[in-house]
Amino acid sequence: MATTFGLDGKVALVTGASSGLGKRFARVLASNGARVVLAARRIERLEQLRAEIVAEGGNAEVVALDVTDPASIAAAVEQAEAKAGPIDILVNNSGVSTTQRLLDVTPADYDFVFDTNTRGSFFVAQEVARRMVARSKSAQGQGLERQARIVNIASMAGLKVLSQIGIYCMSKAAVVQMTKAMALEWGRFNINVNAICPGYIETEINSEHWQTEAGQRLINLMPRKRVGKPEDLDGVLLLLAHDQSRFINGAVIAADDGFGI
Repeated sequence: MATTFGLDGKVALVTGASSGLGKRFARVLASNGARVVLAARRIERLEQLRAEIVAEGGNAEVVALDVTDPASIAAAVEQAEAKAGPIDILVNNSGVSTTQRLLDVTPADYDFVFDTNTRGSFFVAQEVARRMVARSKSAQGQGLERQARIVNIASMAGLKVLSQIGIYCMSKAAVVQMTKAMALEWGRFNINVNAICPGYIETEINSEHWQTEAGQRLINLMPRKRVGKPEDLDGVLLLLAHDQSRFINGAVIAADDGFGI
């Protein structure tokens, strides 16, 4: 029996959609039928991406979002649902990092990473889940139950400690445990919460690094001596976003070409 991963009729909110993996995630969901809400701080980039998605036959909306600001989170989710409808899929993608040894980390450095990667991701998921839970409760017994999906973007660094990005590793390890906690509490409301842990992926942000001596040394440490492409995550994203993943809840999926083994 054939299985397809069309997302027609679904509304997806993608945070950190202005660049990198978030931009790719948004395009993939839109190209598979979802109405996508693009969220980030850089509105001009989101508007450009929206125009590209629409030109390709997709459907997208734009909202401003600063995940470090609870008021911004609440406003963004409210606007997203006003523009596109109830959110079925959240791709919780915003993330930042620093490169430094632990002895050099300042309180400002620590807060910079954790406020976005851990605190921000948690409160975005909480705001969206509140609405998902309310809809699930109101639909119980009426035959109107709707599947909902939260996909947290963690990192291979949340599973394997890497030198000089210890704070980033810690923040993403928290996202891994956060995913499991959310899956445990929210699964009863038809909300499946899973995490993707990407390995090293080449994006416009880091593409030059892979040509440097340090970048080449890192590539040589990888099992197949290669860096991933954003499209290498398309399959796992579509699976976790789709109703066909109804038996996958609390999963933490490494998509790192074996680097974490």
